[in-house]
Amino acid sequence: MSVLTRDEAQTRAQIIDVERYTIALDLTTGEETFDSRAVIRFTAHAAGDTFVEVKPATLRSIALDGQPLDPALLDGNRYPLTGLTPGPHELHVDAAMSYSRTGEGMHRFTDPADGETYLYTQLFMEDVQRVFAAFDQPDLKSVFAIDVTAPEGWTVLGNGVAERTGDGRWSIAPTPLISTYLVAVAAGPWHSVTTEHAGLPFGLHCRRSLAPHLDADAEEILSITRACFDRYHEKFDEPYPFDSYDQAFVPEFNAGAMENPGLVTFRDEFIYRSAVTDTERQTRAMVISHEMAHMWFGDLVTLSWWDDIWLNESFAEYMGYQTLTEATAFTDTWVEFGVTRKGWGYDADQRPSTHPVAPDPDAVPDTASALLNFDGISYAKGASALRQLVAWLGEKDFLAGINTHFARHKFANATLADFIDNLASATDRDVHAWAEQWLRTTGVDTLTADVHEPTGPTEAGQSWALAVERAGSRPHRITVSTFDHALNTQAGPGHLAPRDRFELDVPGDGTPLVRTGRRPALVVLNDGDLTYAKIRLDAASWDTALTHLSAIPDALTRAVIWNAARDMVRDGELDPACYLTAARTHLPYESDLALVQGVLAFADGQIAARYTTPEARPAALATLTSLCRDLIRRTEDGSHPGLRLTAVRHFIDAATQPDTLQAWLTEGTVHGGPELDPELRWRILTRLAALGATDETAIAAELAADPSATGREGAARCRAALPTPEAKAAAWHAMFGDDTLSNYLFTATAQGFWQPGQDELLSAYVDRFYPDATALAARRGPAIAEAAGRYAFPAYAVDPESLATGTRALKDPALIPALRRKLADQLDDLRRALAVRTTEH
Repeated sequence: MSVLTRDEAQTRAQIIDVERYTIALDLTTGEETFDSRAVIRFTAHAAGDTFVEVKPATLRSIALDGQPLDPALLDGNRYPLTGLTPGPHELHVDAAMSYSRTGEGMHRFTDPADGETYLYTQLFMEDVQRVFAAFDQPDLKSVFAIDVTAPEGWTVLGNGVAERTGDGRWSIAPTPLISTYLVAVAAGPWHSVTTEHAGLPFGLHCRRSLAPHLDADAEEILSITRACFDRYHEKFDEPYPFDSYDQAFVPEFNAGAMENPGLVTFRDEFIYRSAVTDTERQTRAMVISHEMAHMWFGDLVTLSWWDDIWLNESFAEYMGYQTLTEATAFTDTWVEFGVTRKGWGYDADQRPSTHPVAPDPDAVPDTASALLNFDGISYAKGASALRQLVAWLGEKDFLAGINTHFARHKFANATLADFIDNLASATDRDVHAWAEQWLRTTGVDTLTADVHEPTGPTEAGQSWALAVERAGSRPHRITVSTFDHALNTQAGPGHLAPRDRFELDVPGDGTPLVRTGRRPALVVLNDGDLTYAKIRLDAASWDTALTHLSAIPDALTRAVIWNAARDMVRDGELDPACYLTAARTHLPYESDLALVQGVLAFADGQIAARYTTPEARPAALATLTSLCRDLIRRTEDGSHPGLRLTAVRHFIDAATQPDTLQAWLTEGTVHGGPELDPELRWRILTRLAALGATDETAIAAELAADPSATGREGAARCRAALPTPEAKAAAWHAMFGDDTLSNYLFTATAQGFWQPGQDELLSAYVDRFYPDATALAARRGPAIAEAAGRYAFPAYAVDPESLATGTRALKDPALIPALRRKLADQLDDLRRALAVRTTEH
């Protein structure tokens, strides 16, 4: 299949405008295909040739201006339209289209819990062609009018209000001008909760088998939705531009959510079947806020080409967190961003595949290369850059520029240049220079504190001096906070008391800043986490942080220091064992759940699993299980259920002996709570499988008790984790030898397959992975390629031989771009893990 190039898109946009799509979809024609009929009205500005995209199972007929064309002329996914004359045209395309099992195009899912079938579209980038014929590029916006024929008893959802017009027939209200990738249809026997707000219909939708779980959380979800909706209307001058706001929680969704105007689709794991923490509820709320921000930035005003994807994602990421903080009870969202999302950006920005937040257009020559930029840079780094911009520019001017942008480009397209010009119109500051320094450059700056005695003449009394050394090129406006030991105060021994807080521009004039008073016990750069940079404390401050981290009053300050420790481990500057010791020392006293979850995730998923040698791993796991036992004991009074749940989860994951886990599973509860819900039961069984302490009989029994979709995934994960040659061979064949696994079942199998501590059993599969993954990606496409590169990669084979094998495999010309990029990133992470293991401290 041909990918669309930027040059082709620009040429086509000069040739044609598209006025209207009239689409008829028949979803009653069987389990493999559906019927798709498209009528496209467009205008040619001059005589010439172009093409329309479609990926049919069968192209039945195609006609232009009433004249039949030969279906055999379809070349891959392109049908040539030659000899166009200036003026209006009408194209008719009739095709049978294939359902997807990979979350691309029209995904089809049958719920094992009750046998009901659900369909939904995910048309991002270039997948509208899998559902109907289209001129598929973001700057050819059009009106879309869609009729759907569905099985009786189903409900159809779309970008606009959908009305039932007859037996199984539905008509979706025509959209305003939107891009092809934003069209959405969902159909099935949905369970729905509906209401009205601000004169518009609002709805929540999920599978019937999840109905009790949606009902339990519906008011929370709707409350978040209403609060964010109202707050955006306080920020933005342009009103919400669509006729309804539906949120559909759909099965086997590849992303977190998709910002289809009027019909946002979410992965239905956000409808919680099992207990979750408040931080996880906050994450769901943030995604709701993020997707709603897209209604303005992405849907109302859309990028012209995919080099500006950051205009969509960075803005929504920043606004999602900021608006949630302002409008809801989740007032500490930036702590979670700092300890979770920001590390995603830092990691991506230090790999060879790094790219600017706003890459040069020539660096995104086609849709295949554009797909690679949906990463921590376009989301987390871009959002961090916008947060720094707001700190430098001021929120008032920032929002004024944003509103100018909306007014000038609503229902149209815009570029980085447009965005910067609109911001510049609202301020006297040089926003263009800021953009060149922040958006057009790569890499992470490092800011290091140099705290010392003043060298020149000072006023009488004690004083100290601060210089900030910058490795990098960007300007930063940061907050510096200082702390003293709070001995013999109301705070109690061992606590730290804030002394001072001041702003600093980096780079300055080269003169150290002199402050009065004795040298503080702790000096923290970037307190408040308003810039994007790695932070290094001075030696004395670092000693204070290691011994008093949990005594620092503000959670965001603690997040900045934990992030510094994380970066130092990754950069080989801090022994991983020292990080574990700090976690063991301070997490039992940590009050912020996002910090506990973030630190434990890094300690377990990276330090114990990858950065620690096999010989040292048992000690690392013992530290983690001891820490988790402490947290479990601390929460016996029931006052911190989220903290207790987090500790239980990580105790399970780190357990090296099966006895406690088997007792919990047999009794159906952790002693003192919580009772085991499906998530915890499958988690325990997966760990027991990896330890060789369960078998197929137990897995089958658990699946019989929980025959849901997540139950199937849990069983697949457990079976792949079993430490037997037969189990590994079966799992490998399911992933790479049989293309029937859905995207979620593939991921679950891959997650179970590679287990630390099963090195000898798995060693033969390291070499097999690369050719098998290459062939799989070529057969099944980018979504499965992404899953294979992320989850089926031999991440725990941290040795020079594995790295050399992967490096050779990267030279294979058969690698599709999505897999090549994922492997390049994984191998760089592997190289880093190997360096951490071999660095002497």
